[in-house]
Amino acid sequence: MPAPTLSLIMPVLDEASTIAATLDSLQPLIQRGVEVIVVDGGSRDDTAALAAPLCTRVIEASPGRARQMNQGAAAARGDRLLFLHADTRLPPGADRLIDGALAGRHCWGRFDVCLEGTPRLLSVIAAAMNQRSRLTGIATGDQALFMTREAFEAVGGFPEQPLMEDIEMSRRLKRRSSPACLRQRVVSSGRRWERQGAWATIRLMWALRWRYWRGESPERLAREYRHVR
Repeated sequence: MPAPTLSLIMPVLDEASTIAATLDSLQPLIQRGVEVIVVDGGSRDDTAALAAPLCTRVIEASPGRARQMNQGAAAARGDRLLFLHADTRLPPGADRLIDGALAGRHCWGRFDVCLEGTPRLLSVIAAAMNQRSRLTGIATGDQALFMTREAFEAVGGFPEQPLMEDIEMSRRLKRRSSPACLRQRVVSSGRRWERQGAWATIRLMWALRWRYWRGESPERLAREYRHVR
């Protein structure tokens, strides 16, 4: 069986309410030969059982998004890797868009994001995320990071830290190339902003990010983030 060109890696934990719908949306990619690996971090619900018939493979890992993504990448066979959250849907033809983005000078990239939910502020938040990412070359996991396997391995994979692993990964990848910033949008759930309140979440995330840039440990920031959540 030929190796896939693209492997999609999805870290999950207790996502029974969303996993089937997300994987259903990926069936056209699977039919075109994309490998879809779900990495379960010890779910206490039916996430793994619901995912198994809808993906290429489910593997078990210790909890921790970075650790799960690294383990999924180690099991993947593709020479291009895409990391997708369980509550995020890709635009049509995402595999072809990634192929085009990585065919030139870029070794990594991300999509624009649209946040789905009821607060009107979500569209403003998404626009700010996309513009900030385009200006700084830093991407977040909500934007579906993709990269060549060569680049992934050259930077040592995702740093196994409990928070800001996507920010740190972007920093490392930027040393190899600027990101391909695709304007096609992934649709990501706005449940975090709905649950905690849009303005409260904005203040929290900016404060955590600022402190991370100033050198505070991700372990300490993660403890505070979990306490607020």
